[in-house]
Amino acid sequence: MEFKKRIEELLNEFLETRKDLFLIDLKISAGDDITVILDGDNGVSLQDCLDASRAIEFNMDREEHDFSLQVMSAGLSEPLVTPRQFNKNIGREIEVMLEDSSKIEGELSKVDEEKITLVLRYRKPKDIGKGKVDVEEEKEIPYTEIKKALVVIKF
Repeated sequence: MEFKKRIEELLNEFLETRKDLFLIDLKISAGDDITVILDGDNGVSLQDCLDASRAIEFNMDREEHDFSLQVMSAGLSEPLVTPRQFNKNIGREIEVMLEDSSKIEGELSKVDEEKITLVLRYRKPKDIGKGKVDVEEEKEIPYTEIKKALVVIKF
């Protein structure tokens, strides 16, 4: 069996036993350096990474095929990619870069299989008179228009 297919198969078998975890990325370099990035509905613990690593490593023969393996969780600096990732971040501020390179920042309020919904809060000038008014509106963004989405980290 091809090396990459065997790694994917072992990883999928592991994820079948852990429905709360899901794959974000699997990279295998030309030198057979394997990098697995996982995320979870309730986060990813060190033990989760160890379990995934063991599920792959203990079922591969290093005498037959030498490789290095790194399993990690998706950090806050990693872009949101899957609807499941967006879903676990409902209620958080996110910054979305659109395909046209414009940026929108707002609170993630809804997620489905086709789009996300952000609540945008800003101040705009009054229609009549001086001063500004607070505005809150919802904006739906299809996944096809999202180039990159990151959770906004506030201190």
